[in-house]
Amino acid sequence: MSVLPADLVETTGVNLPHETLHVVKGRRSGLTISVAVHSTILGPALGGCRVWTYDSWAEAVADSLRLAEGMTLKNAAAGLNRGGGKTVVYLPRGTVLTNEQRYELMLDLGDAVESLGGAYMTAEDVGTSAEDMSIVSTRTAHVCGLPSSEGGVGEPSDATAAGVYAGLLSTLERAFGTRSVAGRRVTVLGLGHVGSIIAMRLASEGALLTVTDVNPAKRALADALGARWVEPSEAHTVEGDLFVPAGVGGVLTDSVIDELRVKAVVGPANNQLAHRSGAERLAARGILWAPDFVVNAGGVIFLSMMNEEDASAEATQERVERIGDTVTEIFAVAEERGITTLEAAEEIALARLREPANA
Repeated sequence: MSVLPADLVETTGVNLPHETLHVVKGRRSGLTISVAVHSTILGPALGGCRVWTYDSWAEAVADSLRLAEGMTLKNAAAGLNRGGGKTVVYLPRGTVLTNEQRYELMLDLGDAVESLGGAYMTAEDVGTSAEDMSIVSTRTAHVCGLPSSEGGVGEPSDATAAGVYAGLLSTLERAFGTRSVAGRRVTVLGLGHVGSIIAMRLASEGALLTVTDVNPAKRALADALGARWVEPSEAHTVEGDLFVPAGVGGVLTDSVIDELRVKAVVGPANNQLAHRSGAERLAARGILWAPDFVVNAGGVIFLSMMNEEDASAEATQERVERIGDTVTEIFAVAEERGITTLEAAEEIALARLREPANA
């Protein structure tokens, strides 16, 4: 357990303290694992495990706290009876895990999750997979998203992408008066699982695509889609209609926002705003922003609902598609009340978080 300087963690407008921060050095892997549980007001926390490189373990722990709070907002706004939590594994710069090291890490992760006694359930996230969760499941039952070959529901990338696309269409309608993708100039920053799915669907519906990724091998996908390729550092400066952040968080810094040349921003990346004030900065520039924790909730909706005893693929898909309706509501509330889309989205989440007290 560690207490971090306040300036390392920028909170949201929810103003709820984290319930638990469990930081442990894996006894097999030797890696620092941070499990943050922000809230269990609505139910046991649910949030994935991110394995990523950072400059320090403190930076990784701070990221787990930010991401856990974001999961509280995401799960609440999505209408799930789940709290918010997140795991982050700190990889020092330059670290490349061998298969054996990854196996040991997943065992350590399982032990860390099990130690919380069911307050938190983990799943795949950036840097982890359904196969990794299978290993985790040998040490704890508090894990979801196992491979379908093992009776699990698999990875949630398709559901995440479907929810993002629903939000994207609602954003287009608000910004341009039409949901049509054809002819829209769209830049996708990040071609991971979800970003690639979104890029392929946009291309199939006639969007004029510009894409990029930190992995130059992704250029093959750009060529296959007939998309223009730019360097990641240039993506936000491309003139167009829509900017789609689909990589890691913090991309919307003050300088990036000032250099954006689009009408709207919507995408699957978590924690897109480097600072809360970014929401006001975007609004001041007349750039419509769809809050990420609402837009990218399809994956957690899928994992939560498909792990219920009476799981229904149809009901789950319907809930994912309703993300578009929520985005539309957020835009309307923000305009009517003269507040940012971030504040409007947080109000929706807060209303659900207050429900138990009002019951």
